Amino acid sequence: MKSAIYFLFPILLFFGCSNKPQVTQKDEIIMSQEIKQCVDENGTKSEDTSDEEAQNDDNTSQTNNQKVSCSSLPKTHLQKSDFKVLPYWEKEDYNSALISFMNSCRTKKTQKLYGDICEKAKNTQNAKEFLEKEFEPYEIKNENTKEEGLLTGYYEPHLNASLTKGGKYQYPIYNTPSDLITVDLSSIYPALKDYRLRGRIKGNKLVPYYTRKETSSGHINAEVICYTDSKLDIFFLEIQGSGRVTLDTGETMFLGFDNQNGHKYRAIGRYLVKIKALKLEEVSLQSIKKWLLENPSRVDEVLNYNESVVYFEQRDKAATGSLGIELTANRSIAVDQRYIPLGSMLYLNTGKEKINKVVLAQDTGGAIKGAVRADLFLGHSEEAMNIAGALKAPLKLWILLPKNIKVSSL
Repeated sequence: MKSAIYFLFPILLFFGCSNKPQVTQKDEIIMSQEIKQCVDENGTKSEDTSDEEAQNDDNTSQTNNQKVSCSSLPKTHLQKSDFKVLPYWEKEDYNSALISFMNSCRTKKTQKLYGDICEKAKNTQNAKEFLEKEFEPYEIKNENTKEEGLLTGYYEPHLNASLTKGGKYQYPIYNTPSDLITVDLSSIYPALKDYRLRGRIKGNKLVPYYTRKETSSGHINAEVICYTDSKLDIFFLEIQGSGRVTLDTGETMFLGFDNQNGHKYRAIGRYLVKIKALKLEEVSLQSIKKWLLENPSRVDEVLNYNESVVYFEQRDKAATGSLGIELTANRSIAVDQRYIPLGSMLYLNTGKEKINKVVLAQDTGGAIKGAVRADLFLGHSEEAMNIAGALKAPLKLWILLPKNIKVSSL
């Protein structure tokens, strides 16, 4: 549900990402099965080798050769690291990082990942000392590939709207249609637990739901949340996944992702390159929007190239991610949860952009595919929009795991 201005935005036809809540029994805080299983599989340090390995832990070159693999996260490959080698770690705002972690600890998923560390964080006096004492960094690797990671940005757009249609307010933002069918196949095909089949009933068959072009022609049975003054703003709202609306009454309304029509996303930037409207290296949110505003007669042609449609729901707070809490500008990221657990704390580093900071995995997105891939939430200002539209930087990621997890070299 995040930034999709890039050219490859792979979503399976008729499938969408799942954001199923994780349920815990009672209110017990336990270590997640993924992390616990890493411990079980990789073993703890034996008494015979503890002294030798303790010495190796102080040696960066030795530490960096330790790799971890978990069958519960089969696609995730980790390489043991150290805070000493994290780029620009000494320049981090440790207090801000710790506050963001404690905020994330309000969720069950973060609590299950980090156990009693969440409670310890409330009483710490020295944020840097606490982070280095309680956590161990592991670099997330793109196994068997030399491809570098990618960091992009997203933001919370602002729209003007009215609850009634009239005047300049002509373009509807829809709630989930009543005839949109969502099928959960996980009980039959466990491998598809993160996906949903979407469509509508025609006769006795499930067929694809209406495309963007068909929707604009009125082929949709859905309630209208509000009417805006720009179809372009709605399109970019769909790309970002959430936004805030100022009504003609002066009131503010928050909108968040609710559902999707099941059609494969096709990036309009790629289409603009195909028709030679833009060059590949020129494509950004700003350049796409500028071209559309300068070519109003071709807006429908370009937007309809993307058959995917996002439906929204009204929220009582600003941009909220898949983790269920309000996103924090410059600290929340969207990840591919097949590789990185929601609720986990990470450290990211980019190349020339020089973005280096602790971040929390609090969101997901259709364009966010792969282990070393993240989308940084930048807030809701115009500046946030400008940065998000241009941000495309090489990425390195480290996940910060509880320090009591001991692993052996594999």
